[in-house]
Amino acid sequence: MPITPATATHSPSNGAADAILLELVDENGVTIGTAEKLAAHQPPGQLHRAFSVFLFDEHGRLLLQQRALGKYHSPGVWSNTCCGHPYPGEAPFAAAARRTHEELGVSPSLLAEAGTVRYNHPDPDSGLVEQEYNHLFVGMVQSPLRPDPEEVGATAFVTSAELAERHAKDPFSSWFMTVLDAARPAIRELTGPSADW
Repeated sequence: MPITPATATHSPSNGAADAILLELVDENGVTIGTAEKLAAHQPPGQLHRAFSVFLFDEHGRLLLQQRALGKYHSPGVWSNTCCGHPYPGEAPFAAAARRTHEELGVSPSLLAEAGTVRYNHPDPDSGLVEQEYNHLFVGMVQSPLRPDPEEVGATAFVTSAELAERHAKDPFSSWFMTVLDAARPAIRELTGPSADW
């Protein structure tokens, strides 16, 4: 992981990883403190900063990822290209690019902000709660994927119609439709009308 002022305190030292801290925010997205990652997701959940990335190929197809089965939260479900949490003090844009590279082995092209959305989504399977102020990003993927198997179980590029079919039969993350719908205006601007997003 690249060492930046934001990530320096989160890098492993003497072979052991520190507790992962999330940035707690108020309803306007203003930072008010920090909390340990798992604690922030315990019911009723603490509102914290997050990000969601939607990457598309040159044909306007969305890159989905199936979360690895070993993940503690929402394992094995399909979701957007990448999602996660900035470290305290890390810009959401930088965190989105960093995690996309860490999980999928690619650097997004033309990555652009696509607004924010605030939601509260309990996960019935794990009992955890996604209480998030989520920064949205859209962009392109223009190089071969190299997914980290500890993070990603599978990937798929889908058209809008194929997504609708898949969403009807496969399990998706509880937050997926909320973040997709919030990002649609920016997605349409990126992919054009023929992609039908």
